Amino acid sequence: MLMHSPSPALVAPNPLAQPLSPSRPATGAQPPRHVLVVEDDPEIARMIELNLDAEGYRVDVAGDGDAALERLRTRHYALMLLDLTLPGSDGYDVCRSVRAEPGYLPIIMLSARSTEVHRVLGLELGADDYLTKPFSFVELNARMRSVLRRMEAAEAHAAALSGVIRSGELQIDPVAREVRVSGARVAMTAREFDLLCFFARHPERVFTRAELLDHVWGYSHDGYEHTVNSHINRLRAKIEPQPSRPRFIQTVWGVGYRFRRGDAPGC
Repeated sequence: MLMHSPSPALVAPNPLAQPLSPSRPATGAQPPRHVLVVEDDPEIARMIELNLDAEGYRVDVAGDGDAALERLRTRHYALMLLDLTLPGSDGYDVCRSVRAEPGYLPIIMLSARSTEVHRVLGLELGADDYLTKPFSFVELNARMRSVLRRMEAAEAHAAALSGVIRSGELQIDPVAREVRVSGARVAMTAREFDLLCFFARHPERVFTRAELLDHVWGYSHDGYEHTVNSHINRLRAKIEPQPSRPRFIQTVWGVGYRFRRGDAPGC
């Protein structure tokens, strides 16, 4: 019986796939995006670097969490690929540190930990996607392109709708990514801000958890509806005068959530 050999783009003796054929951008195209790869296994890091280089990215590699944070202080990156198991500061620590800073850096976590609890924790901390090892470079490149497209779309949308949103005592500045309640600035994670801004752009419309995941987190987070719940609870604690009786982000039982304008009566 003949057996077909698996594609080298999907299977390799190491946890990752073999490099893809070079596909560098043509002369005059958009400058290559700068990616930080945080991976303590030199072989895996080198394989990722070779494949991303072939795809036209500029790549820096950090072998541990502390080295990654040091690089982030001195250079701007379009995206970070972050292994979870690192010496010193692990991937979760790095993600927390990045999300505590101003500005937004897209993060794709890479990990051999495939349980739901690890994926959910990574997403809760602010990762844009979570990819389990072993993975193919075809999938990695697709995930990276998807995250970067969402980032570009969000920036373009914010630029097009740069006016400050006001709803009662709540003020949202999409460009400065700043929220104020009764004039006082409210600290928010990037994902909390994106969720609030999305709600405020669509007042009175009811969204299911699945719709919010699709619009704010992206398709790859399908199935993590409880992530929406936890983010909404944190938003309420930050912007609502009485979180137990929310004025802005209200639950529509059996359906989902809606954002009510500050001048609209509650229910």
